[in-house]
Amino acid sequence: MSQNIELTVSGRIRKSPYYNATIRYGAKTFTVYNHMLMPTSYEDPEKDYWNLVNNVTVWDVAGERQVEISGPESYRFVEYITPRDLSKLQIGQGKYALITDENGGIINDPIILRISKDKFWLSIADSDVLLWTKGLAEGLGWNVKIREPDVSPLAIQGPNNLPLMIDLLGEWVSELKYFFFKEFELDGIPLIVQRSGWSKQGGFELYLMDGTRGEELWERVMEVGMKYDIKPATPNNIERIESGLFSWGNDMNIENNPLELPLNNFIQIDKGADYICREALQRISSQGVKNKIVGLVIDGEQLPGACENNWNIFSSDKLSGKVTSTAYSPRLKQNIAFATVDSHLGGLGTKLDVETPWGRRSAKVSKIPFN
Repeated sequence: MSQNIELTVSGRIRKSPYYNATIRYGAKTFTVYNHMLMPTSYEDPEKDYWNLVNNVTVWDVAGERQVEISGPESYRFVEYITPRDLSKLQIGQGKYALITDENGGIINDPIILRISKDKFWLSIADSDVLLWTKGLAEGLGWNVKIREPDVSPLAIQGPNNLPLMIDLLGEWVSELKYFFFKEFELDGIPLIVQRSGWSKQGGFELYLMDGTRGEELWERVMEVGMKYDIKPATPNNIERIESGLFSWGNDMNIENNPLELPLNNFIQIDKGADYICREALQRISSQGVKNKIVGLVIDGEQLPGACENNWNIFSSDKLSGKVTSTAYSPRLKQNIAFATVDSHLGGLGTKLDVETPWGRRSAKVSKIPFN
């Protein structure tokens, strides 16, 4: 069961440019994400959830660090590390992609932004992509430069995101297509503004390009957002499971390959460009996957807590998988989850048993997103 644990902070765990503002606005808990403190709650998960789905919220997601890849071979290198076809990726556009190793293991699942012809950002989840890409590029002799720039995203998410952003930045933001972005200065604060974010409620991410101005940017957003009853919040576990957004390190990692996920639109095995795991994915595709990552609805009353450690899944009393993320949806009145199961058990409606810390529960495979 969970217990209160205090975290000792040192120089190895960085504070974001918005850290002091998040404390002032009532952040209660933090996690360490890409070696940086990131808030995880303000009021409580359910209140934060309703603020997000009903209104508009601002998130400190500076832990979503950028890995900048530039140089003459930058485009070919970025194509090389992902099975997603990037041949149509425009300057000013981002795409969600899975980054893989030579065996197809998932290293990360960033948004890849094309900043210019020969400069890209990987807006990463929580893993050491900077070190991995630097080692790969050096070891294989790629003519690229890889670094972490001074860039810290601030997310604005929720159904009232657009009127707030128009008030903040101007009418032009309404013309941005999803995952497209534009450079902009707000009162001299240098930003890249992208229509994106880790929720399905709609929103934008403001990529702050000067870490000394984090609190200033936060306060400008809050000032404009007062009209819309804006609340500080965080990536919400309930909403992200409802919406079918997988978390690297929880629902997938280097032991998983892209073909185990229901993300066919983001994987082009036979794309024209060379990529590191082509042979591995072709082999896995031919042989068939051993596991599938699926949605589950877990029966019974609201579970007293979330899945902090993987819960075993059984089929006919045979160990057949693990639950990786859970939440109780106050909207659906259901316990919902992501799980990895034996591939033959991945069909919709398949009945399973889950061993929770509060006893065994029946469950069934559900479509993603949940609704």
